Amino acid sequence: MSAKYVFVTGGVVSSLGKGLAAASIGCLLESRGLRVNLMKFDPYLNVDPGTMSPFQHGEVFVTDDGAETDLDLGHYERFTHAPLSRDNNLTTGRIYEQIILKERRGDYLGKTVQVIPHVTNEIKNAMRKVSANGADVTILEIGGTVGDIESLPFLEAIRQMRQELGRENTIFVHLTLVPWISAAQELKTKPTQHSVKELLSIGIQADILLCRSDRNLSREMKQKIAAFCNVEERAVIGATTVPSIYEVPLRFAEEGLDALILKYLRIDASEADLSRWRELVDRCYHPRDEVSIAIVGKYVEYEDSYKSLKEALTHGAIAQNLKLRVHWIEAEGLESKGPEDRSYEAQLDGYDGILVPGGFGKRGIEGMLNAIRYAREKKVPYFGICLGMQTACIEYARNVCGLKEANSSEFDPATPHRVIYKLRELLGVEEMGGTMRLGAWTCILQEGTLAWRAYRGATEISERHRHRYEFNREYEALLTGAGLRISGTTPDATYVEIVELPDHPYFLGCQFHPEFKSKPLEPHPLFREFVAASYKNRVGRIASEPGAISALANTSIS
Repeated sequence: MSAKYVFVTGGVVSSLGKGLAAASIGCLLESRGLRVNLMKFDPYLNVDPGTMSPFQHGEVFVTDDGAETDLDLGHYERFTHAPLSRDNNLTTGRIYEQIILKERRGDYLGKTVQVIPHVTNEIKNAMRKVSANGADVTILEIGGTVGDIESLPFLEAIRQMRQELGRENTIFVHLTLVPWISAAQELKTKPTQHSVKELLSIGIQADILLCRSDRNLSREMKQKIAAFCNVEERAVIGATTVPSIYEVPLRFAEEGLDALILKYLRIDASEADLSRWRELVDRCYHPRDEVSIAIVGKYVEYEDSYKSLKEALTHGAIAQNLKLRVHWIEAEGLESKGPEDRSYEAQLDGYDGILVPGGFGKRGIEGMLNAIRYAREKKVPYFGICLGMQTACIEYARNVCGLKEANSSEFDPATPHRVIYKLRELLGVEEMGGTMRLGAWTCILQEGTLAWRAYRGATEISERHRHRYEFNREYEALLTGAGLRISGTTPDATYVEIVELPDHPYFLGCQFHPEFKSKPLEPHPLFREFVAASYKNRVGRIASEPGAISALANTSIS
């Protein structure tokens, strides 16, 4: 079968959900037995999002091969089984970097280097490279909105792909907005019409329209959009807001999106099997109880900074048939005014579990340490990820081992007790710019530990990393002698990967980012067990309160 492509574009405004739309299309095609791959083109000039502020760009998603990519690749991995790598996310910055390197080498033989054909050829080559891995259908999302000057080379490239490959091998899916105007008490189609017209002005006729709206589209509304936008009526697909993102593929299936894509691409495939996905959504909407998790972080003002983290917690809650309630706590707000100030405890009281996620820089660290101390002393389930593991080690060194000045050399280069440090510092090697430990690394688990039980007896695992600083094994004997347990290391024992407290209901910190490998149908073991421990804590707390018998009548611990 010839290579087949689905191009997903967006119009009117950003943040309509192109990434979710592309991921949902991939989910539906996989449910019919097809192999899919997905790719995201980002029009910004940064080479990758690794150096971009979480407040502006949101989370940086990391693939197994160590690529720092757009957060939409997280949606792709959660909704499909596509094998993603650095080739699946391409920015304008990386394209121009590649072209300039070629020009400096003389690869263009003295020709004038231009957007057309050189930039567009580079984009098309990247598409073909991704589709060459055996996928039946490759889904490509173009970042930004139609009309942005930055995305024009990408749109021109996909226009050329239609010309080269033909209609039976390419589909244009355009996501647009149908807003509800409260003053008129009606949905308005004009923004969609203008967006399709803008797309048409650069030579692309949309084949399928995904109409994002807060209300269902009537048949009359769909007929109107079809007539003005030159598409079939059945190609006007409602993309209505739903309570759970995992319902989106089911809604698209009800609208016949996957069947239409197969018809346009002339693909014969089996009937969709969405039974497990329906069961998942049913569990989302019919929980037996709830669990509340406090996330103490540095970037909580912008939730997309922790997109994969929140979804992984949701997966853990779904696995326990629980409704997740996340409470975002700004770490700086937990800082003490003095050694005896424990006022932060009031802000942490009542949560079933506490999680400290990754991050960079000194801001908010003292507040994180207070949250960790509270979780350790009050026996509240604690989960520390990356920076959350490092701060757990610092807190233990300070408050259990008596090293009051213990710190990370990231936060205090002059600390006499650098419990966390750059390994290169010890080796006397000068640190190189943005060098980090990135991507998949193997971890060996110690039998009988909390981590070993969570991974159900596995002794070797692989997890993704994104950090510069490590646990300093010079302090291992001191901390482990006081009760801290190292339950996971790299095979050569150079790096510490997991620490935990054996005498605690659930106290675990990992240097890697397990959230990057969690899927709704395959919850990550550490999140599954953390949520289970948090719910057990909730049940125990409720049992000690007045009226406990009636409150617990319909709950049980799995």
